[in-house]
Amino acid sequence: MELRQLTYFVAVAEELHFGRAAERLHIVQSAVSQQVRRLERELGAELFDRSPRRVRLTAAGERLLPEARAVLAAAERARAAVAPPPGLRIGTSTGLGAHLDRVLGAFAERAPDVPVELFSLPVGERLARVGGGQLDAAFVRAVEPVPGVRVLPLWPDPLVAAVPASHPLARRPEIRVDELAALPLALTERRNNPALVDLVVGACHRAGFEPLPGPVSGSLQDTLASIGTRPLWTVVYASHARVLHSPRVAFVPFEAPGLALSTGLAVHATRTPPHLDNLLLACGDHEN
Repeated sequence: MELRQLTYFVAVAEELHFGRAAERLHIVQSAVSQQVRRLERELGAELFDRSPRRVRLTAAGERLLPEARAVLAAAERARAAVAPPPGLRIGTSTGLGAHLDRVLGAFAERAPDVPVELFSLPVGERLARVGGGQLDAAFVRAVEPVPGVRVLPLWPDPLVAAVPASHPLARRPEIRVDELAALPLALTERRNNPALVDLVVGACHRAGFEPLPGPVSGSLQDTLASIGTRPLWTVVYASHARVLHSPRVAFVPFEAPGLALSTGLAVHATRTPPHLDNLLLACGDHEN
């Protein structure tokens, strides 16, 4: 008796049709019929009452069905017992900085055998892949609701001002937003990060000025390189600033209440990803 024969028998018993069972198993009908016949010969009993109009289980087939299901379930448990644990696919962005290192370290302590794959992607693609099942989770900041995705709140992420290290403001322990009015603001286009742009531009308006437009570059690295050579400013997440090393750029906190965006973990709206509990606990460990 083979597991394959039991698999085919259960499929026919549930469909009560050899053709539909073959479609479900993605094989030809003759293979299903052949293996069920072999099983019947080995057991010495007819399992199906075959007629031109319908297929029905015999009494022997009725008795075998729960036992066959139990054997297949036990075989699946045996496979699972020796299979490597499923990995965790997480969407990230460069701005996570020290947050990501600490969360991954805490997760590794809780689940040392679980491999983690990181995918640095634009926020729209992160959310799309979470909704489509290509990512198990993704770190996001202040995103609009997306169908098929729910966002679990994690922590607020403060922003700091990045200014030339030679500028007088660079020597200040804290600065006000209005003190930056004379410097052009180098910020990404709004379509790339609407929450961030709206937060910074809105803070400038509340401080009483329209920010001077600075150059729009393709990456934070390019922006910081520009700030190091000319009077400009931008914002950087404090967690990221702690891991950046740019001697020509200074990172200065804003005076309270400061500027911050909330960070959350995007997961599928209905399917719970593997290892979510440990990942959330690792995020909590990070905060403590």
